[in-house]
Amino acid sequence: MTTSSDATVGYRHLYVHVPFCARRCSYCDFSIAIRTQVPWRAFADAVARELHVRDAAQSCEALSTLYLGGGTPSRLGAEGVEWLFEQLHHHIRLEAHAEVTLEANPEDVSPAAVAAWRRAGVNRVSLGVQSFDNRVLSWMHRVHDADAAIRAVDVLRSGGIDAFSLDLIFAAPLALERDWPADVRQLLSLDPDHISLYGLTIEPRTPLGRWHARGEVQEAPDELYEQQFLDAHVRLSEAGYEHYEVSNFAKPGRRARHNSAYWRHVPYLGLGPSAHGFNGVARRWNHSAFASWEAALRDGIDPCGGSEMLTGQNHEAERVYLGLRTIDGLALRDAEEARVALWRQQGWVASVEDPAGSRIRCTASGWLRLDALAADLTALRSHS
Repeated sequence: MTTSSDATVGYRHLYVHVPFCARRCSYCDFSIAIRTQVPWRAFADAVARELHVRDAAQSCEALSTLYLGGGTPSRLGAEGVEWLFEQLHHHIRLEAHAEVTLEANPEDVSPAAVAAWRRAGVNRVSLGVQSFDNRVLSWMHRVHDADAAIRAVDVLRSGGIDAFSLDLIFAAPLALERDWPADVRQLLSLDPDHISLYGLTIEPRTPLGRWHARGEVQEAPDELYEQQFLDAHVRLSEAGYEHYEVSNFAKPGRRARHNSAYWRHVPYLGLGPSAHGFNGVARRWNHSAFASWEAALRDGIDPCGGSEMLTGQNHEAERVYLGLRTIDGLALRDAEEARVALWRQQGWVASVEDPAGSRIRCTASGWLRLDALAADLTALRSHS
């Protein structure tokens, strides 16, 4: 089903999807596998087989970034993370000072785990906190509590991992009476070098989606969504964080290099169930379910679940959308200045200094209207 070979791409960014979780969060519609006993050895061996079956190792240069996402990669355990990296290192190599990120949940962070992660080569952790309110965490079906999240940060630092990102979810339903400013204050007190904030969305095939369909949960109003997003923008900016992408904040020089590669529209290799990849001309994605992905690889079959060639129009639409997602912005064509005049008047975009020509970026208020702004400009380009 692949539409273009990986063989000559020269990937410098690798994503590995680790599907295992202890429990499905109420809002989650990702491809996950609930396991009390995680088959870490079988998973790592299957990842190595995928590299072999796809002949993908030949397409990798020295990697600049390696990202283990999920799911919950920390569910592999200390031994499982080390074994996975051992299998990967048989096939790929990292450049000096590569960014190697592991997503983790607070309950999995221990001194022994952190020591194992460091031995494996992990130098950055993305910690799924989501809230510091235990009522909200319970409603979200999170396994940890607020104290566990705070302890996890201390353990990471004590274990020698100073580069870490904390995730929070905003726009919880009003009925929860969540104190959003208190969550932001607690977040800042932990002084992470990177922060990701995500607005809660209701997806149909999730516990939250079913609650909503039965009328048991009401989605947060748009006004609350906007208020909490803008409040966080102000508070984090005042604390010295750079709001460099719609959902991401970083201290100077600490942007997430792996995710930034996605926003620059560069090729990346994806391994694991449901993992997506992009070779510069086409996107592909793997079988979503862990069982079907692993079964294909046992039979020596590429676990590709589908692929899509990007047209010139697709590329342009993505360049516009991705450009507007970050503060680096989007270069304008001559005929587009008049089109963005209204956006400027509303305070949704601002100019970016660029000796090569006119460039704009979204303001925080503009990011709340990102889809509409991108669609407007993409439509103009498609008719020019």
